Amino acid sequence: MATMADVARSAGVSVATVSHVLNGTRPVLPHTRQAVLDAVEELGYTTNTLARSLVTARTRSIGLAVSAISNPYFTEILQGVETAALEAGYSLLIADPHDDPEHERKVVRLLHERRVDGLIVAPSADPHGLLDYLGRHDVPAVLLDRLVNATGKDGGPFFDQVCADNAEPMSRLVTHLAGLGHRRIGLVAGRPGLSTTSERITGYRSGLAFAGLAYDERLLVHGDSESAGAEQATQALLSLGVPPTALVTGNNAMTIGVLRALGARGLSVPDDIALCCFDDFAWADLFSPRLTAIAQPGRDIGARAVRVLLERLAEPGRPVRTVRLPCTFVHRTSCGCTSPSEEGTPS
Repeated sequence: MATMADVARSAGVSVATVSHVLNGTRPVLPHTRQAVLDAVEELGYTTNTLARSLVTARTRSIGLAVSAISNPYFTEILQGVETAALEAGYSLLIADPHDDPEHERKVVRLLHERRVDGLIVAPSADPHGLLDYLGRHDVPAVLLDRLVNATGKDGGPFFDQVCADNAEPMSRLVTHLAGLGHRRIGLVAGRPGLSTTSERITGYRSGLAFAGLAYDERLLVHGDSESAGAEQATQALLSLGVPPTALVTGNNAMTIGVLRALGARGLSVPDDIALCCFDDFAWADLFSPRLTAIAQPGRDIGARAVRVLLERLAEPGRPVRTVRLPCTFVHRTSCGCTSPSEEGTPS
């Protein structure tokens, strides 16, 4: 097996220079760097990650805790995290908290015990145990998608956070439907306690106000961020004495449940009821009608979370920040428009 000394002899450089190239610890002239990389390739050299971690106290690994299995949106985020981590030379350890606070604490502890350099976590609706563990053990972490109110000594956020805009894009869906003449617009909202749920409800209410429509609490139901819950919640909306003429869903999983409920009632979209959804997904353009949606930049969110975490690792004392990325309004036909003219516009 080739050693670092073998690489150094083949490239005509010192062992220290090989180390700097492989670990990115010091700038190296481009031609020297290429000579080292060519020697690595020719000799088939692989780094001894375990030995390096014993010396540096770093494993060059990141722990990711998201409910990727139960939430298709997080699959896109996972892809963004994985790509960015690999490009930076980090491996990825993944655990699914299942949006359960107790399981969340367990998987985060297990990831931390694997000596990952830092964690990226999408918090549950009750993240107190998670935040306590991260703070008590001083774990470098970035909170993903869902914001928390934990504050540091300066009154600002205690952890770096990366998420999408929520309120304004949801408001845009509501005002779009109002502009098409709808006066009773229902919202199938997500799980209570999540910041994404509360922010999208805020956007829903501001959209109604902007359109001059009164807020009716009976038109807001919770689908608990999953298909089955959304199906039941939609049935409740459709059972009202005066049911809504348009619906907005709070995420892609709930959109499926809403469509099931409408189908069970024999209702056609958009002829009988208009539909818009927060979260675009790969097959939304294949539905008939095609779904008008807010597309979140899932991969960009994941990649940005990795960069924010690596910056935190490089500079632990830097100010904590919250990064929000813009969404895109994808205009199709489920809203009732026959010739969409705004597809792909930022929101």
